Amino acid sequence: MSVTTYPVLVDGRLDERLNRWLWLVKWVLVIPHLFVLAALWIAFALLSFVAFFAILFTGRYPRSIFDFNVGVLRWTWRVQFYSYGALGTDKYPPFTLRDVPSYPAHLEVKYPEHLSRGLVLVKWWLLAIPQYIVVGFFVGTGTWFASQADDRTWGWSGGLVGILVLIAAIALLFTGRYPRSVFDLVLGMNRWALRVAAYAGLMVDQYPPFRLDMGGDDPGTTKLHEPPPPGGPPREPELRMSAGRTVALILGIVVTLASVVGLTVGGALAWLDQGRRDSAGFVTSDQVTLSTTGYALTSENLTIDAGATAIPQRWFGDARVRVATTDGTPVFVGLASSADVRSYLNGVGYTTVKAVGPDRTTYDEHAGQAPSTPPTALRIWRVQSSGVGEQTITWPLENGDWTLVVMTPDAGRNISVNADVGATAPALDWAWIAVLVSAGITFMLGLALVLLAVVRRPKPGPSALQTPTVPPLE
Repeated sequence: MSVTTYPVLVDGRLDERLNRWLWLVKWVLVIPHLFVLAALWIAFALLSFVAFFAILFTGRYPRSIFDFNVGVLRWTWRVQFYSYGALGTDKYPPFTLRDVPSYPAHLEVKYPEHLSRGLVLVKWWLLAIPQYIVVGFFVGTGTWFASQADDRTWGWSGGLVGILVLIAAIALLFTGRYPRSVFDLVLGMNRWALRVAAYAGLMVDQYPPFRLDMGGDDPGTTKLHEPPPPGGPPREPELRMSAGRTVALILGIVVTLASVVGLTVGGALAWLDQGRRDSAGFVTSDQVTLSTTGYALTSENLTIDAGATAIPQRWFGDARVRVATTDGTPVFVGLASSADVRSYLNGVGYTTVKAVGPDRTTYDEHAGQAPSTPPTALRIWRVQSSGVGEQTITWPLENGDWTLVVMTPDAGRNISVNADVGATAPALDWAWIAVLVSAGITFMLGLALVLLAVVRRPKPGPSALQTPTVPPLE
């Protein structure tokens, strides 16, 4: 079956020997290229704007602009092939827009003698939408060849290519070999993305084919893997994985990475259970300082909706809030339904705590007057405490919308308190153990799949103990 050659040709030759560790620092090594490419892609966008009008009025893409923009794509492809778009070579990319025959990554776009004046109006945004969806799945939230001239950034976001390159990098780290089947798939997706880049860049009128042309050699180009010259040393046979081994390797590495996440989560839960639990059995937050010039400090609505089950009670147990004024004056703290709190503070000047962070606390101010009734005189509180020194309220979790309120007992203004929150969280006693054990088992399973994929049995050969059969002499 013949394959129609697309006018955007993308090749990549996988190095026979790749350094096991170099990929860990390539993100640093490509920084000079990223700075240059950021400027080049700004120029690419501006010149493409000029080319748009040239094509619209003349039907031709100015040759000098075309050569420059192809050079930007070519430079980008070399950098991505070297770094985390493929990790196909350890040879450092050259700083040039021209093609370098000795470099293992190549890109060429055939210059069009004529381009459609009508297509230039719609192909780069309307017609290319299906292609953008496919490429977005391949390379992530956006195309890795895209530039943003407004903030002078250029970048590549993972997607399926990023996952496969990570799998290849881990395989390279442990086995010293880049799985050829993974490389072929990565090249195919990169080739698809670059074809769409050229089409969106107005360089071709032919619609990019919905075809994944895998492998290092683009259909219709000169093969990059040439046989050795006659009489030369024989090349080492290339190790290709079967489909089953490739699936096992990918699945094994994904499972192993997921188990590492599980081990991290389990370790964090263990730290909470063992390191943040106080003598009263509460897992407690760090103490924070909250203040307002109004008459009350309130939390946002705390919504609990667990239906008719008691799962939250079993998981989280009792909650606790402790507050104390920073100047030693009396303080009031209470918990009530959000509707009752809104009714009580209607028209009152108070402050809602929106978010508490290590460096900054966010508030929402509400203008108003002083409350007509001090909080201690109300009967709306689910739990309450007031007095001098640290005040504590504890309550079991219940369904409903709840709001915490901190005030002075006499409803005065200018409140500043130190506060912390905690929960007994009985589920932590077993949750971190279950997570660590399951993640450990998953890690061993993933490692076994990786070994199953990369460890090869030696091919059977003639035994040294066997003696060749000799026909009898007549």
